[in-house]
Parts: sequence; structure tokens; C-alpha cells
Amino acid sequence: MKRVMFFIALALCVSSLAFAQDRNTRYIAVQNTSLKDAAGFFAKDIGNLKLGDTVTLVRDSGKWSQVKSGNLTGFVVSADLSTRRVLASGSSNVTASEVALAGKGFSPAMEVEYRKNGVDFSAVDTMEKINVSTDDLLKFINDGRLAKGE
Repeated sequence: MKRVMFFIALALCVSSLAFAQDRNTRYIAVQNTSLKDAAGFFAKDIGNLKLGDTVTLVRDSGKWSQVKSGNLTGFVVSADLSTRRVLASGSSNVTASEVALAGKGFSPAMEVEYRKNGVDFSAVDTMEKINVSTDDLLKFINDGRLAKGE
């Protein structure tokens, strides 16, 4: 009887540890996001995370979340995280950007509705391909005397 109780207690301990780890598991829900050394857009990049990467939530601070990825601990925008893993299957004709949009609640049906109302997504697609470095963006903000709000 003691042996049975021991194994039940052991099973409960192991399952509670597994549950605690799952509660803190998050997935990257955007194509790419930077892992920063501090909470803030202009903080130094210490890594790059991709759609579907698994991270462990250390602390949620509203707009920014501190996460651990491999041996790196840093901050990502909280909106870039999901409690569900969003991945395209290998047999699908879905692009990574479509999967990222679907993870945020944007569907092909919704896109059709927008197109019916005259919305042209080609300009958005073009803008998404533009890559501006953080240094160039900071210079633009400083030169224009703009606020560095988060």
C-alpha cells in the first residue's frame, strides 16, 4: 500500500511540474521578431526569433514580455507571442506570412471582404518588404525632433 501511495505522489509531482512548464510556454506568432536586451524598441537586439519558435515566459510586463530562448533571455513585444503554436504544414500552399496573419486573426475570407471594399493590399505588401535599420530610424526620429514613445 505504501508503495502505491509513493507512486501516486510521484506521478502527481511530475505532472504538476509538466503543467507549470506548459503554462509558461509561448510561441512566436509573427514571421520574425527581435529578442532585445531590455524592454524597449530601441534596446539592443541580442537575437532573432521566427514564426513557431518556442520560448519560455519569464515575466509579462504588458507591452513587453521577458522570455528565455535557448541560452538567451531577453524581451519581445507581447503581441508577438501566442499560447498556441501557429505553423504551416509541409503539404500546404500557405506562405509563412499568411500563417502569421492567420495567427493574428486575419483570414483569406477577411482579405476578400476588404478587397470588395476597394482596399488594395499591394501597397502593404511593398511596404512590408522595406527594411529600415534601428539606427536609421533613431536618426530620423532625432533629426525630426520626434518623441521616442514606446
